[in-house]
Amino acid sequence: MTKSQLEQLFSSESDQLEKLNSMVLQSVEEEKLLTDKLKELEDQNPNFQARIADKVAAFGGSWRFIISFTFFMLLWIAVNIFLLHHPFDPYPFILLNLLLSTIAALQAPVIMMSQNRKEEKDRQRAISDYMINLKSEIEVRNLHNKLDLLITEQMKTLFEIQKSQIEMMENMQDLLIKIKKDPD
Repeated sequence: MTKSQLEQLFSSESDQLEKLNSMVLQSVEEEKLLTDKLKELEDQNPNFQARIADKVAAFGGSWRFIISFTFFMLLWIAVNIFLLHHPFDPYPFILLNLLLSTIAALQAPVIMMSQNRKEEKDRQRAISDYMINLKSEIEVRNLHNKLDLLITEQMKTLFEIQKSQIEMMENMQDLLIKIKKDPD
């Protein structure tokens, strides 16, 4: 194998490494783009109504609300039955029923707004998951391409090495034949 052939062999290896490095850099850039896109999809600063809806839904669906409202209703009933001689809401507690109906009527749409907001967040998460899955699929394909490139380049290199070795062996064989014919 001559010096120029060795240099050519090393340069092809170097070119192969440069190709791989450029592919890796491109993948890193694409990943940055994906994370930037995902951050854009997130709702960083919800508006005032959305924050209120979330807080009302969180409180309305908690044990603290159930216990405090039960305590309020028992207090209302006890005050109207036992403490006042002229109750402001006598039995059957029509004012209490009106209050409960009003709270339920106001609380239901606020909870629905919060659920719609959470559904939108879930939809955005699904889109993000889809993008990540798509990115993973692309990365797997890129890895396959890189492996194919590596194998192809290595096979070329191995064939070149094998070819040069065969040439060297033929040269050695020729020399041996000459030596046998002419021992001097």
